Amino acid sequence: MTGRRGRGAALLGGVVLVIGVIAAAWGISSRARAMTQLTTETRQMAVPAVAVTRPAPGPPSEEITLPGNVQAFTDAAIFPRTTGYLKQRLADIGSHVKSGQVLAEIDTPEIDQQLLQARADLATAQANEHLAKTTADRYEDLIKSDSVSRQDYDNAVGTYEAKKAAVQSAAANVKRLEEMQRFKTIHAPFDGVITARNTDIGALVGSAGNAKELFHIAAMDKVRVYVSVPQIYSRAAIPGLPASIEIRELPGRRFDGTVSRTAQSIDPSSRTLLTEIDMNNPGGELMPGSYAEVHMKLPTDKSALRLPVNTLLFRSEGLRVALVRDNRVHLQPVTMGRDFGSSVEVVSGISSDDRVVVNPPDSLEEGQLVRVVTEDAKGAQ
Repeated sequence: MTGRRGRGAALLGGVVLVIGVIAAAWGISSRARAMTQLTTETRQMAVPAVAVTRPAPGPPSEEITLPGNVQAFTDAAIFPRTTGYLKQRLADIGSHVKSGQVLAEIDTPEIDQQLLQARADLATAQANEHLAKTTADRYEDLIKSDSVSRQDYDNAVGTYEAKKAAVQSAAANVKRLEEMQRFKTIHAPFDGVITARNTDIGALVGSAGNAKELFHIAAMDKVRVYVSVPQIYSRAAIPGLPASIEIRELPGRRFDGTVSRTAQSIDPSSRTLLTEIDMNNPGGELMPGSYAEVHMKLPTDKSALRLPVNTLLFRSEGLRVALVRDNRVHLQPVTMGRDFGSSVEVVSGISSDDRVVVNPPDSLEEGQLVRVVTEDAKGAQ
């Protein structure tokens, strides 16, 4: 009986020992796994986690909006070419006139009297020329028979030539005054609208240094729109490029035109290129002097890529971006083009397959090991 109890106690003790060994082994294994996991997590935490994005191509064309100034295609100031008093005015502000149409008549009594005197002087010169010619012809017949001296003959011929020149001078003076008299009538030089009238009936008008503008005329059937294109877009603003404008007082409407010419020179004060857009205006809705919003679709560089601005690293050695290759950082020099605010254009240094770190820390170094946690495949649009 006593032996059975001893064997039972020994068996129980063995079971307890086995259980204890198993518990100890399990505890040691659990601690080892925890230690391994902790080591792994520590190592992972030591490697910086980064988010990356891929460069995106820009759109094939880009629309820009710039302020513009509408001007008449042809614009001219009408000045008098003679002196006198305005006798009649046949046009006023807003009058639509045709080429050659009479705008005003000037009364020129002084020019009229000068013309009468010039014609009388011409008649006198012609009479003197006729007398001198008759004398020269008579002396020519007499010289053949030696009835007169050679000196008298030469004097008669010289007098005739002088009188002939006097006739030409008097005729030129008559023609000049006739032209001045024709300037009494003011004609419209082209089809257009009178935009200013600076005189009235009875006003004294003069010519040359005393001339005062009588009318201002503008052709409205076609207009020019002048716009200053920033230097960064100047290479894309070329003749033949389509453009459109909007006028605030005509909301919802666009008027189409074409870039006709540029100044081919950058204005050093504003760093802009003066560009002219021609537009048809048969209805006269576009008034000269108006402010316009000019819309131009400019072609973009197909080789240029775009990146978010928070991918750029400004280092002392120059502009860089952090690329991830085989989980290691490569600091790549890049050349930046245009700045769009939230994104920038990169013209060289990267390709569309590169993975670029977003918000790179300043401590990031060349060859540093990193782990990618997120990737934006869309890039900067």
